[in-house]
Amino acid sequence: MSASSEILTSSAACTAKRPPAKALTHSLRAFLVLAKPEITFMVMISAGVASLLASDSLRIVVLLKTVFGTGLLAAGASVLNQYFERDLDSSMRRTARRPLPAGELLPGQALAFGVALSVSGMLYVLFALNALTALLGSLTLISYLFVYTPLKTKSRLSTFVGAFPGAAPVLIGWAAMTNSLNLEALTLYVILFLWQFPHFYAIGWLYREDYARAGMLMLPADQNDGRTTSRFILFSTELLIIASLLFTSFSHHRRLYLASAIILGIGFYLFAYQFSVSRSKLAAKGLLHASVIYLPLLYLFMLIDRINQ
Repeated sequence: MSASSEILTSSAACTAKRPPAKALTHSLRAFLVLAKPEITFMVMISAGVASLLASDSLRIVVLLKTVFGTGLLAAGASVLNQYFERDLDSSMRRTARRPLPAGELLPGQALAFGVALSVSGMLYVLFALNALTALLGSLTLISYLFVYTPLKTKSRLSTFVGAFPGAAPVLIGWAAMTNSLNLEALTLYVILFLWQFPHFYAIGWLYREDYARAGMLMLPADQNDGRTTSRFILFSTELLIIASLLFTSFSHHRRLYLASAIILGIGFYLFAYQFSVSRSKLAAKGLLHASVIYLPLLYLFMLIDRINQ
């Protein structure tokens, strides 16, 4: 019997021993974990910010529909991604306790849940919002699951390719509000596109042994080639800062946002530079934490500047 089979058998036995109420609660929690609520929430924030920036007035109903529909699509993508990668997840310490490799749910349950979320998300944005938003959502879902996901074990370009659907929530949010896209929306897309490289390369460096064990090519070079990874991080961070400043050229944002973008950009770059110098796990953690602070703050100052106009 394989290790994964032993885990499934052991988990099934434990589940059978639980009282019905506890078993139901445990299953519901496993389904929630599959949906990756922290990532789904970040996707919903990106779509919501784009919707707010796209409109001259607060259209609360459209905003709520946008955030909800995007959340369904993001959750569905996360569930199906874990369904497809369940064998890879079982070989990595970081992901071995996820619901599928841990045997908390059956693959068929995850597949049904992921398909239900994804289909309902696509139908919801189509009928509650507009066709452009539904098209963008469908393309994002398809490219994430059927291009980026299988590419992780085949090419080091996977992170680059994955950044395209990864930045799509801002386009979805913008299209939901205006049924169109413009240069401001595309610049916002570029910002989120570039932000992903220091963020995900930091994660890739932290867990490079795990990814190597599973045969996942998440870094731009050999898993131990820190020089190439740090160069990519520095270069993408520099481009990110430039894009965040150019955003003022295609939007109504001016002094407050510009000053904030400069300060945040310098601070973020310092963490990227520190990683390039030491290439340590501590520096990678610092860069990762800086990335999850940088983006929400940048969004916040975009909104504050827009409100104060």
